[in-house]
Amino acid sequence: MRTLYPEIQVNQEYLLEVGQGHRIHVEESGNPNGIPVLFVHGGPGGGCSPTHRRFFNPEKYRIILFDQRGCGRSTPHASLKQNTTDALISDMEQIRVHLGIERWLLFGGSWGSTLSLVYAQAHPERVCGLILRGIFLCRERDIGWFYQDGASFVFPDFWQDYLEPIPKEERNDLLTAYYERLTSDNELVRMAAAKAWSVWEGRCSTLDPNPEIVDHFADPHFALAMARIEAHYFINGAFIRPNQILDDADRLKEIPLTIVHGRYDMVCPVEQAFALQQAVPHAELHIVRDAGHSAFEPGISDNLVRATDRFAESLA
Repeated sequence: MRTLYPEIQVNQEYLLEVGQGHRIHVEESGNPNGIPVLFVHGGPGGGCSPTHRRFFNPEKYRIILFDQRGCGRSTPHASLKQNTTDALISDMEQIRVHLGIERWLLFGGSWGSTLSLVYAQAHPERVCGLILRGIFLCRERDIGWFYQDGASFVFPDFWQDYLEPIPKEERNDLLTAYYERLTSDNELVRMAAAKAWSVWEGRCSTLDPNPEIVDHFADPHFALAMARIEAHYFINGAFIRPNQILDDADRLKEIPLTIVHGRYDMVCPVEQAFALQQAVPHAELHIVRDAGHSAFEPGISDNLVRATDRFAESLA
């Protein structure tokens, strides 16, 4: 079984002005003359970590990570102003142009798969391949499954803690109730809601319990950006048309695509990966039989590293 590549240091990092008051944190590592690959993180609002560099052979890839608007080391922190899917696509294009890259490989998981897909559909000529994990189509039913009715039946104990900040009379529309609290002027209300929202996701992300992941999701700085930005996007239907990704699937027909998805993914059920593969028949779909949602579960990491290695050979 393949594991992540060893830790590597950053070659350079900086804040890129993208307009509308936002500055995006960008970093590069690996081979400056290698195959350009953009790591597209999840959430929205999750941000990047040094571990994300390790899915790629540093001798063969020019590894580019960026923190999307409002999260990670981008500023202003947890900002919802001018924070939309179209704005993120524009930011990705600004990064590409700034770095002088003609075409690049996109590597994204969860919301990162969503953003990678809509970017590729908007700019197919700029994408030489897609490696996607934990497909999230952002349909109304996909959002409702995790935040209203679905995963709650699998994790009823964790669900009680998710419900805690919301009065019973508001629980018929949890997304709206959470959004109101996450955008409240009361800092204590915002933070209590952010932690409950984020910890719910962390607890459900792995097949086997992983306290380190849960602790990461509980960190106040991480949780505030994650919860606020996710609720902002999801209450607005991710700022895309209903069923947009599947309806526009023909725009992906010339792009090599590998999909990796855990059989027991409770955050983004595997039906979404299957639906995407049906809409894009040339895509390779790898369903990992003993994994949930997280990229760091052994079977998921194994498949992702194998995919980056295969793309390194085919794109060389």
